[in-house]
Amino acid sequence: MLDHQNTNKQPILSPIMRWFMLAMVLANIGSMMTPLLMPIYLTELGADITDVGLVFTLTAATVLVLQVFGGWVSDSIGRLRSVAIGSIGGVLGYTAMFLAPTWQWMIVALTIYQIPFALVGPSFQAFIAENSAEEHRGKVFGMTNTVFQVTGVIGPPLGGLLVSWMGFKGMLAVSGGLYTLAAALRIWMATTKRSQAVEQPTQKLTLASFKTSMSSMVGLILAGGVLTWIFVTDGVADIAFRMSGELQPLYLEQLFGITVTQIGVLGSINAIAGMFVPMLSGRLVDKRDERLPLIVGFLLIFTSLVIFLQADSFLTFAFSWTVGGLGGGMLGPPFQSLITKAVPAKMLGTFSGVFHSSIGFISLPAPWIGAQLWEGVSPQTPFVITASAALLIIIPIYFKFRLPDKENQPSKPVLTKVQDDS
Repeated sequence: MLDHQNTNKQPILSPIMRWFMLAMVLANIGSMMTPLLMPIYLTELGADITDVGLVFTLTAATVLVLQVFGGWVSDSIGRLRSVAIGSIGGVLGYTAMFLAPTWQWMIVALTIYQIPFALVGPSFQAFIAENSAEEHRGKVFGMTNTVFQVTGVIGPPLGGLLVSWMGFKGMLAVSGGLYTLAAALRIWMATTKRSQAVEQPTQKLTLASFKTSMSSMVGLILAGGVLTWIFVTDGVADIAFRMSGELQPLYLEQLFGITVTQIGVLGSINAIAGMFVPMLSGRLVDKRDERLPLIVGFLLIFTSLVIFLQADSFLTFAFSWTVGGLGGGMLGPPFQSLITKAVPAKMLGTFSGVFHSSIGFISLPAPWIGAQLWEGVSPQTPFVITASAALLIIIPIYFKFRLPDKENQPSKPVLTKVQDDS
């Protein structure tokens, strides 16, 4: 019976996608060691709370520029080549972080470190979309998001243990080593492997093609349809979450004495919880629509922040991060599925770059604002704002994240399936 089924449909993850996911796991086990601990490392290098907010605000500005070009490069030269180039930038970023002597120099290092986020990010989502059938898109993104969560289970506690054992420099060396292995694998794939899907032909990187791609993407985002509402909703969410995200480790350490190792464990708990729901979220997308898992996800995130603000012990914080992990795990597949169905495949990279760069521009001052609210009002204020936004976002999701027939324009023919699911 299995052989008969295999003659009619391909496995969910093709061989090249398995290699692709292996490289992703190696790269992100390394990169997941640093985010929760970087604010603490910056304070050890002499930064105060306001300086930490400033660092993340300035380094985020790099992505605003690079992502626009990164998505266009991905559409022009191919997903695997773009990922390989971005990974080389990641290796350089790790080297710079390891050598940085002060928090001011870490601004330069973290800026270089943004290169893979600009080149790999747009290619990752587009590559998966090109190697999956639309009717199973939610399930595929659910599976890849589950695999991605493995990196969050291993990375944060490993980073915390390495800091306790070897210091921050030692942790950065191990993290960078894992990322270098992933970069080598990605370069090998780009030079020896080809996607089994029908890929878009490559084109020269010219100013004319860049202008054409940019104008098309801006038109899609500002057309007033579902993509416009995704832009608005994601923008509000990004501002709110970035206002408190980088401050969370400092909140745990400075106000409640949570150790670096315990913070790493909390990150692992969050990721473990997130592993259980992407497949469920993806199935809900395929059977119902994208709105249901999004609403459930944001409700869980709101609940986790309410618990977080009431917590005063490690166990309570762990419960908060568990609920937050469940909520975060619900969000990836529906957002990814809706975007890849609504945007022409040949422009997915460019759209991702323009979309996330625009969102990043809007949220650019959010970490600095969060730090000002911490010092000027109270440490809890940024988290209260984040929780409120998570709750209010549900309203436009329910009413606007659907595509009536009148929005099915020729430039976006793949919207038909989304309308049927809605």
